[in-house]
Amino acid sequence: MTYLSRVRINPLRAASRTLLANPRALHGAVMAGIPDASPDDRVLWRLDGDHPRRPMLLALTPTKPDWTHIVEQAGWPDADGEHYAVRDYHPLLAQLATGREFAFRLTASPVQNTSTPDKSSPHRTKTAADLHHRSYRVPHRTAAQQLTWFLERTPRWGFDIPPARTDTPAPGLEPHAAGTQPAREVRITDRNRHSFSKPGTRTPVTLTTATFEGRLRITDPHVFQTSLLAGIGPSKAYGCGLLTLAPLSPREP
Repeated sequence: MTYLSRVRINPLRAASRTLLANPRALHGAVMAGIPDASPDDRVLWRLDGDHPRRPMLLALTPTKPDWTHIVEQAGWPDADGEHYAVRDYHPLLAQLATGREFAFRLTASPVQNTSTPDKSSPHRTKTAADLHHRSYRVPHRTAAQQLTWFLERTPRWGFDIPPARTDTPAPGLEPHAAGTQPAREVRITDRNRHSFSKPGTRTPVTLTTATFEGRLRITDPHVFQTSLLAGIGPSKAYGCGLLTLAPLSPREP
């Protein structure tokens, strides 16, 4: 069984501030909610900050989790309402079919592999030379690069992004490449750069992310299901790769 969870976070608590600022710490809290979790388990999670006063943690887990520890340490344990929700994921998987369309959200870490990075730190250069690496993983930093990274890879993930439904793209609907491709129904709603420590290393981990939202159309249900369950792109342990779906709103006349 696979489960999708939503957990309310109280950003004013001390423990919450640690989790919100450090993806490695939040990953540890997520893994602590999964009984008998092993390193081989594929666990995806994402932190949504639509409402700054009530960020939401989403997690996709291979077994049913218990988020009591997060509620007690970083939520509103004595408040009314649903502190967290856990839902069976298989009813959604049963709806996947070629041509089916959904609204989506994805936070990913767009990167490229290159043998000649523009800005290579001395530490990274030395490590690559010692290990005989032939390429580096370098983050895309501009919104245009990140959007191109996303649109070029959707076929391998089992879906595509339909053209925008308006003659003139509405705000936030970005063209694939100016003057060469029609506008697609996708936008970048958030971009972040995180830096945090990792045990056993002196050099901090730097993570560049982009959150994509829009409308997708399934082209290969089997591949698409794999993308949902296995995640998209790198840095999955740090809150990237979870693609979530929602029904489309009725089209405006």
